[in-house]
Amino acid sequence: MRIVFMGTPDFAVPSLEALLRSDDQVVGVISQPDRPKGRGQQLVAPPVKLVAGRAGIPILQPLKIRTPEFLQALSAWKPDLIAVAAYGRILHTPILSLPPMGCVNVHGSLLPKYRGAAPVQWAVINGETETGITTMLMDEGMDTGAMLLQEKLTILPDDTAGTLAPRLAELGGRLLVETLAKLKTGTLTPKKQQNEMATLAPLLKKEDGLIDWTLSAAALSNRVRGLSPWPGAYTFFGEARWNIWKAVSYVGPQTGEPGVIVAVEKQSIRVATGDGLLDIREIQTANSKRMPVAQFLAGHRVAVGMRLGSSTA
Repeated sequence: MRIVFMGTPDFAVPSLEALLRSDDQVVGVISQPDRPKGRGQQLVAPPVKLVAGRAGIPILQPLKIRTPEFLQALSAWKPDLIAVAAYGRILHTPILSLPPMGCVNVHGSLLPKYRGAAPVQWAVINGETETGITTMLMDEGMDTGAMLLQEKLTILPDDTAGTLAPRLAELGGRLLVETLAKLKTGTLTPKKQQNEMATLAPLLKKEDGLIDWTLSAAALSNRVRGLSPWPGAYTFFGEARWNIWKAVSYVGPQTGEPGVIVAVEKQSIRVATGDGLLDIREIQTANSKRMPVAQFLAGHRVAVGMRLGSSTA
């Protein structure tokens, strides 16, 4: 088949690489435009563009996809099928109806659970013990199309969104190739989603990282994992912002109000929550690197009774 691939971030790379190793022909790649990053705001190419460039595949990076010019350029590639993984935009009918075999999406959840832009993060935040990949035929809805193949993957107790995503991405590449092979042989029957079972995984914002100490210790531990590496969980100690990169629920009697430091150990800062205690194990402050709490305590005064999450400690 002649395939056009649409994808942007690291998550999409294994899917493109799997297609490049397959028997089908990738005739073009569509990715989002280069974006400014870092303090210097230098333009940085998305990971998918870099892979396509090394493979010598033609690339389009449209600012808008709802234009006659883009549709004409896409049509010129004459795709039999469009494969999509984390492209970042919803496709409309003129694109969806262009390829004879439709548009197939690689989604990082067990649909209909976690429809949306951040399924990996929300699965971890919500304390799920398993997730997976679903391939589906795309429609104009948000991850509402008929499912093709689905495979589960275990979420490990210490997984973060950052450690889970690469494993899901590799699974996605394998499942995409398997999906296309079965579509070509006519051995795959699309299955409608049960909409009443659907849950949402909306795009995360920076402010979603602010820790609410009235939540339970277990929920906060999951939230720290799910928000790593972006946007990151954070709280305030007086005027100082603490980014918290590792924290675990601690079993013990609760002796303080939510946000109050109840113990300062060699390896942890223990904080009361709405239910239980949270051990902060890895921390980062402004203009510093991530560090174990033991290293952090060597240069900062932290004492029992001080409060996190307020403007004064």
